[in-house]
Amino acid sequence: MDILQEIWSGLKRNKLRTILTGLSVSWGIFILIILMGAGNGLRNGVTSNFSDRSTNTVQLWPGRTSLPYKGYQSGRSLSFTEKELKKVELGVAEAINETPIVDKHLNISYKNEYGTYSVKGVLPHYENIFNLEFEADGGRFINETDIRGTRKVIVIDKKIQDVLFKGESPMGKFVKVDQVMFQVVGVNSKKERWGDGTAYIPYSTAQMVFNPNKKFYSMAMIVEGLETKEANEEFNDRLKENVSQTMLFDPKDAQALWINNSQQDYLQTMNIFNGISFFVLVIGIFTLIAGVVGVSNIMLVTVKERTREIGIRKAIGAPPAQILFTIILESILITALFGYMGMMAGIGITEVVNMVLEQSAAANPSGMSVFKNPTVNLNYVYFSTMIMIVAGIIAGYMPARKAVKIKPIEAMRDDN
Repeated sequence: MDILQEIWSGLKRNKLRTILTGLSVSWGIFILIILMGAGNGLRNGVTSNFSDRSTNTVQLWPGRTSLPYKGYQSGRSLSFTEKELKKVELGVAEAINETPIVDKHLNISYKNEYGTYSVKGVLPHYENIFNLEFEADGGRFINETDIRGTRKVIVIDKKIQDVLFKGESPMGKFVKVDQVMFQVVGVNSKKERWGDGTAYIPYSTAQMVFNPNKKFYSMAMIVEGLETKEANEEFNDRLKENVSQTMLFDPKDAQALWINNSQQDYLQTMNIFNGISFFVLVIGIFTLIAGVVGVSNIMLVTVKERTREIGIRKAIGAPPAQILFTIILESILITALFGYMGMMAGIGITEVVNMVLEQSAAANPSGMSVFKNPTVNLNYVYFSTMIMIVAGIIAGYMPARKAVKIKPIEAMRDDN
């Protein structure tokens, strides 16, 4: 207890020195937390934007040819038919759970409420490909029975529910889709980023009722076994080659077919953020080194200033081990206290930022964010604080050990 009182008295006598030492520690920890939080927040925000569909999906759109091919002129507008769907199912082994997407903008009405919405004719796989969500009382998605029976059932989303039903449960109710009656069997609760609302009907029903030419302009699928950038690029080339055989376009035509490979996009994004994480780590390490150097320098000066005091203590009989322990304990207390303060300040800032971002995301209809949940792994923080403490111990021990070996009479003559 006497040692702690003695250390406290010394710290109060040398407030500026104590504050400078502490700031070296707390600033290093604080900056490290902020940098790591910012890096994690950016990573979490961007990767969350992949949640609108599985990360192993591919979606295709036909385009317009820019190259002539086998007697066909360039400039042709292309579209999909079931031939292309079958070609992908049978000819591309990695592709599973394919679904065509017949997309129409149609009027949907219920009683006196109405609106124009995107109505998509799809297969049941669409639910897993695009990660649709259904609450406990939200019904279901399109199933195989609906497809086989060409049923007039419809799944709406929350936007359509809010406009048409005004708080009333839509389950089992009938709505008019361009004057054709459809029964609501489900409500997709996932927040859509784009558009005013989306409804889903069986692909077979959409083809029969709203799409007499049987053409469609998008298809999506889940792919398996594509773990690298090279594998995804090779898959894209094979997929394009496969589809070009029935659509009759040059496989080298960059405008004929648009491919969105989410796995490829995800891998590219992760490579970028791995680089960012490494950069943040390097900056954090250099920040810690700067803190360590600051602590070391100040402790060297501290011991130098106390050489005379050490000589007096030895002259009055204080054991060298006790003097050494006092200096080291002072170093530990300063680095631990100010390290904790820097840690709390950094965590506090990241939590405030996280709270503001959550409120902003809740108010954003699209749910899209480029910065989300800027949390920090506390193990890194504790480890960094321990580095500072160890640095303080070493910085205090080395000169103190040298000082206690000086004869008392020589130490008391030291004029700093």
